[in-house]
Amino acid sequence: MYSLVLHGRRLVQLQKWPNFRVSVQTASALSNLFSFTSVADVSLRDGLKGYNFTVSYLVDSLGFTTKLAESISSKVCFEDKSNPDSKSIAPKLQSLQSRGASSSELTEIVSTVPKILGKRGNKSVTVYYDFVKDIIEADKSSSYEKLCHSFPQGNKENKIRNISVLRELGVAQRLLFPLLISDSQPVCGKERFEESLKKVVEMGFDPETSKFVEALRVIYRMSDKTIEEKVNVYKRLGFGVADVWGIFMKWPSFLSYSEKKITHTFETLMRCGLLKHEVLSLIKKHPKCICSSEQKIVNSIETFLGLGFSRDEFAMMIKRYPQCIDYTAETVKKKTDFIVRKMNWPLEGLVLIPQIFGYSLEKRTVPRCNVIKTLMSKGLLGSETPPMSSVLTSTDQSFLRRYVMKHDKLVPELMAIFTGENGK
Repeated sequence: MYSLVLHGRRLVQLQKWPNFRVSVQTASALSNLFSFTSVADVSLRDGLKGYNFTVSYLVDSLGFTTKLAESISSKVCFEDKSNPDSKSIAPKLQSLQSRGASSSELTEIVSTVPKILGKRGNKSVTVYYDFVKDIIEADKSSSYEKLCHSFPQGNKENKIRNISVLRELGVAQRLLFPLLISDSQPVCGKERFEESLKKVVEMGFDPETSKFVEALRVIYRMSDKTIEEKVNVYKRLGFGVADVWGIFMKWPSFLSYSEKKITHTFETLMRCGLLKHEVLSLIKKHPKCICSSEQKIVNSIETFLGLGFSRDEFAMMIKRYPQCIDYTAETVKKKTDFIVRKMNWPLEGLVLIPQIFGYSLEKRTVPRCNVIKTLMSKGLLGSETPPMSSVLTSTDQSFLRRYVMKHDKLVPELMAIFTGENGK
């Protein structure tokens, strides 16, 4: 049923499944968790108290080594004896130890998937533990043989079987384990999982990326009829069917929003000064803006207008760099202030190169600008600040070649400024 032909981690072909084809030309083609970090908001003192108690509890009550107890306590924190006892964690850990789980195995697996201890029943924990252990060991040895062949029917067994299939396709541990310990879709059940996986594979998603799992989650939750209705919503707004599936490949969650949310965001963007074709272009480039609330979009434009940008300039910036709409007022103000007031670059420069808002102020903008200010203070660049584009948008190699390496005697000093090692 799940026969796969693999080249390394990459899928080549799925066998023994009915033919399934996805066409971007036809709309009807695609016809909780247990928390161990609840004390995260308490004071540092209480946190340390809980940490110390956890270590003591695991060592004194359960006989764990101090090293193992410290490792587990970094993921699981108890405030008093009633906490672990009431959650039946102690029996689960003891059960795993009694069946031969070594300290190093417990440390690695509980540290990798701490929420596995939240599964109900010792038997359930043991099954998940064994599966996680098999995956970790198989990945270490680069062994991609099947881990599960004929599990009996049942939710837990189906989930493990489905996770095995995803692993064989090349889905990474970091994406598999959250699915394993979650009670949510899309790895529960059998037929529905099978159908959804076929669709996602046929669409061409790379199993090694998080988008593969995102797409599987979205497709699993919607019937073919629902998917077709969602596509029709976008068609009515002016998107072509190929556009819809192209955007879906960039951001699968794009298809999960309600018609009300989609149309409301579309209308809000037009009220911000964008024409219809500009909104269409914006969403194609940056589909995540669909999830922005009306208030967030309004706050964004008010922030830019308050800094001196015109409404037309704001529209131009988000057309050129749509991510601008996602930044907080604090981020936009802080970066604009540095560029305009401290570097004396014109506000219009940010309109022409809005991607500068996406650069790290601390790691990129400030170090480079400090190099420029040092050179100017020494009279090596003249009286005018170099163009913003040559300073901020160039690669590290280009910047160093242009502003650092040509000043032989100053290279050590300038490199220290550039790397932040001078303490500025």
